Amino acid sequence: MAFAEPNPNEPTDTKLHSLMHFGQAGVAGEEEKTSPDSPDQSLQDSTNSFEAAPPLQTPSADEQVNQNTESQPEIEDSGSIFQAVGVITGEVNLAEDGKNTVTIGRSQYPLFYVPRKRKVFEALQKEIEATGNRTQRLVVYPKAIHFPRKDQPHRIAFQLVGFDKGRFEEAVSAELLDLEFKFSGLWQFIPVCATPCVSVFRNFTRERLEYIKQAEPAQKVKFMKASHLPLLWKDAPVRPFRFNPKAPKEDQGQPTFVTLKAKFLPGRDVFGFVALLAPPQETPPRFLKASKKDKATAQQASQKDKPRVQQVQQPTPKNNSDEHSNRQQKPSQKPILKKK
Repeated sequence: MAFAEPNPNEPTDTKLHSLMHFGQAGVAGEEEKTSPDSPDQSLQDSTNSFEAAPPLQTPSADEQVNQNTESQPEIEDSGSIFQAVGVITGEVNLAEDGKNTVTIGRSQYPLFYVPRKRKVFEALQKEIEATGNRTQRLVVYPKAIHFPRKDQPHRIAFQLVGFDKGRFEEAVSAELLDLEFKFSGLWQFIPVCATPCVSVFRNFTRERLEYIKQAEPAQKVKFMKASHLPLLWKDAPVRPFRFNPKAPKEDQGQPTFVTLKAKFLPGRDVFGFVALLAPPQETPPRFLKASKKDKATAQQASQKDKPRVQQVQQPTPKNNSDEHSNRQQKPSQKPILKKK
């Protein structure tokens, strides 16, 4: 389910957020720097069930790994970028309808891929068919799905990047342990999640900026959608940013950019802090973010499309029922009119 690329010759209103640098969620590493116009694929089924289960032997909210844990310089980048990438090991379940899942412990999560990673998915499929072993070590981008209702818990899904069989050069696979992730993003609260999150936006490039200039508001908003990954981080050196609607703009402050290692907690669907990989930064790298105007325009367009579908579908059954009633119920119509 790839996004349709906009027509470059089609003029659109492309006023972007003037105060923020612009970016996108969940795409990580060197590939993030070099693939400017391949937006993330939507989840194939956001309604998949998630079985609650006790977490594996991973750090809890009260048992965080010491911040002085030795960091691994091999996974450091030459420049700061937004990213979220990690390694999971689980039982891969490939379905004919495309609703693939991966089971970690007792919990099941959606597993999807973007069109540019189809070869990786096909190689994984062949590996499972040849060996009969469905338990695989995967390199993935984590995705968090939040809902407007605060009492409705978020859900986690994973986007396939590669698998650890030596056929794809994924340096992060060698540097991270099972269930470990590297996050680089803004440390903040979001309105629909009680747990603070690391917000990962789309990194800024000139090519992506040109792509966005040609996109319709709905495409633009979808392309720049951030991924907000809930993180348990006890004794964090900086507080997560929380927007205060009552405070004046100059007193709001801004979220801190953090780069850290975290561990996924299956069953709880959150990540636990492991170690800092770089000092927190007050100024984040440039990223792309959809403006409020584009979000409002996209929402209005989606609401307008719903009644149009109903108007097209309703006339056909009404006409058929009217003809049927004229043929078979004409005698019964006269008494009804007299009563009225």
